[in-house]
Amino acid sequence: MVFENKTVLITGGSRGIGKEIAIRLAKEGANIAIVGKTAEPNPKLDGTIFTAAEEIAKAGPGKVLPLQGDIRFEDSIKHIVETTVNTFGGIDILVNNASAINLSPTAQVEVKRFDLMHSINIRGTFFMSQVCIPYLKKASNPHILNLSPPLNMDPKWFANHLAYTISKYGMSMIVLGLAEELKQYRIAANALWPRTTIATAAVKNLLGGDFLMQRSRTPEIVADAAFYILQKPSFETTGNFFIDEEVLKNEGITDFSKYAVNPELKLMMDLFL
Repeated sequence: MVFENKTVLITGGSRGIGKEIAIRLAKEGANIAIVGKTAEPNPKLDGTIFTAAEEIAKAGPGKVLPLQGDIRFEDSIKHIVETTVNTFGGIDILVNNASAINLSPTAQVEVKRFDLMHSINIRGTFFMSQVCIPYLKKASNPHILNLSPPLNMDPKWFANHLAYTISKYGMSMIVLGLAEELKQYRIAANALWPRTTIATAAVKNLLGGDFLMQRSRTPEIVADAAFYILQKPSFETTGNFFIDEEVLKNEGITDFSKYAVNPELKLMMDLFL
């Protein structure tokens, strides 16, 4: 039980990658607080924070706290963190997974879509981290993990979806800054990004439908990579931009076929790589 008695706070934990990270760490004994906006069933989205909590609870011995919240708002962030601390006694790990995506070119980006991406991806990640820092300072092996890409300055990643790119790179710059700023407190700050597209609601509903889903890997590969990252010593594993496949290769795992939605099809590489 690598994460026994550890408390992990995960944003965007209702489904997809966030939920799978929660399940993976719950198997190892972690107490999990998941944050999501979906409290009522939505025909376009799989599950709610409450159905996700039921799945996570079945995975391991740790306790699960479902929290309806919206990280765009200061009061909601404070409520999320305070409730987690009051329930479990502290916070050992923060996973900034919540994110909004829109791959429209500049001329087609609506103001509300731009604001949504930046309010969640950058602002939400920044202030979730800020409010958690006092509690992470008290933890024995504290980690912040952002689901964001390596900073690739190739202009092609800016040309096609500028608004989304700068919002995700904002999350990655937070990793750079916090890793250096929090080094004195032995708090790790790292990023994790998938080598391939991942079969999530965003891929299905916003990007490529079933065509892209069939050429993706399951969220379990990202969750397994997070499992290995978050148990490493925080004082020596910080400021990294990890790729899921590379993390697993370093752990001696070479067969990734079990993660493929359809092993017979060629995988689609993710953005920014």
